[in-house]
Amino acid sequence: MLQEGKIYIGTSRKPDESINKGEYLELKFGNRHGLITGATGTGKTVTLQILAEGFSNAGVPVFCADVKGDLSGIGAMGEPKDFLLKRAEQIGLDPYDFQEFPVIFWDLYGEKGHRVRTTISEMGPLLLSRLMNATDAQEGVLNIAFKIADEGGLPLLDLKDLQALLNYMGENASELSNQFGFISKASVGSIQRELLILEQQGAEHFFGEPALKITDIMRTTNDGRGAISVLAADRLMMNPRLYATFLLWLLSELFEELPEVGDPDKPKLVFFFDEAHLLFNEAPKVLVERVEQVVRLIRSKGVGVYFVTQNPLDVPEAVLAQLGNRVQHALRAYSPREQKAVRTAADTFRPNPDFNCADVITNLGTGEALVSTLEGKGSPSIVERTLVRPPASRLGPLTDAERQKVMDVSPVRGLYDEDFDRDSAYEMLAKRAAKAAQQAEAVQRAEEKAAEETSGGSRWTLPGFGDDAAEAASGKQARPRSSGYKRETIMEAAMKSVARTVATQVGRALVRGILGSLRR
Repeated sequence: MLQEGKIYIGTSRKPDESINKGEYLELKFGNRHGLITGATGTGKTVTLQILAEGFSNAGVPVFCADVKGDLSGIGAMGEPKDFLLKRAEQIGLDPYDFQEFPVIFWDLYGEKGHRVRTTISEMGPLLLSRLMNATDAQEGVLNIAFKIADEGGLPLLDLKDLQALLNYMGENASELSNQFGFISKASVGSIQRELLILEQQGAEHFFGEPALKITDIMRTTNDGRGAISVLAADRLMMNPRLYATFLLWLLSELFEELPEVGDPDKPKLVFFFDEAHLLFNEAPKVLVERVEQVVRLIRSKGVGVYFVTQNPLDVPEAVLAQLGNRVQHALRAYSPREQKAVRTAADTFRPNPDFNCADVITNLGTGEALVSTLEGKGSPSIVERTLVRPPASRLGPLTDAERQKVMDVSPVRGLYDEDFDRDSAYEMLAKRAAKAAQQAEAVQRAEEKAAEETSGGSRWTLPGFGDDAAEAASGKQARPRSSGYKRETIMEAAMKSVARTVATQVGRALVRGILGSLRR
């Protein structure tokens, strides 16, 4: 059943239940993206698992999210369970070999995998606005914050860096507004409150260093297999916006960093986006357009993106049109929306004269799907009703001990497990604030010194008072003078001038605030 240059998905059958032929995904079309849909419990995760196995064996690295915790079994040898052996016999899979796959576990919280981080700067204002569900005004303030950080050489690495910069912007809103556009203190305050909520939800674990290197999710083993990066997402799903934003950030990083390769013989990386509806729920138009752009252009970087979700209506039409390889599991059709989803799914396939897609979709069994992949010169194949093959790896989760054993021999062990907090915007702004305080103190001392010198005899005096009276009382000869008033000496005048100059310069620096330091 296995063929060179292809991934075996399963075996299609005619309506009379007779075995027909194997259904494959050609590796050369693996970067043309795909869609796996179906109701809960119909077999989407198993389909994801067998595709990940196939790409790995072909030397293609894979990144996928383990939303329910049961995808971790891909790192262990499969077990000969009765229902798996029965399916292998049904589809003529002989031999049915079991296999364990090279897995790297990742976790934003560092509990079930290696830590995954990025910096605030790498996330960028658009995705950060999405993460905070920011208004247009708040997004504008965030854009200004990133502009100030860029011009001032202030690295934004973690949440406290952004908080410190926002504090500075709020305190200097009037002056900064003249340079960068209106900065509303109310918007700054709202963003700070949202950052506090993110921190309470655990987002601070995601921002910082060392940041994830894209090359570490594109590894291959010594025997030529692609490493399968599995993101532990069961806890992460408690904050669905963070989950969706993280995966979109990763997709954007791949798009930005990887070189153009055209249409390779096989993908450089395959990216599975499980629970894809979370990416598009209430997403602003500009974000949907960004996703569409990335999906359309990342193909030429050799990256295949496979969206996994319950309903094809979860994916916008503009994105759906980019997905060439389709696996449709069973859908329910009780409500009008569900019936519309069935029709939409049926209409996306190249029709098969042997059956009606809309009727079959609602009658598919568990582990059964309608499959259409690209073939020939890139045209979709006729849709076939297919029994999906059983996985070669374990169907079910690893134990904690088994997971830890995999992590202990991981190629990235020790690279991301410890935090690294270098000087960034928070520390730099704190130092500049301390310097400003020292300058203010210097101004005060200069003014006090000037006042002391003035009151100590370098002032105009009337004859018979002050120094002259004292000298007369002591019997000393009074100093000659050309008029009835005494002038300060040249040295005293120069010292006063210097003091006034210092005070003026420091005062101006304080008025400019820290922004003056940023320009320097």
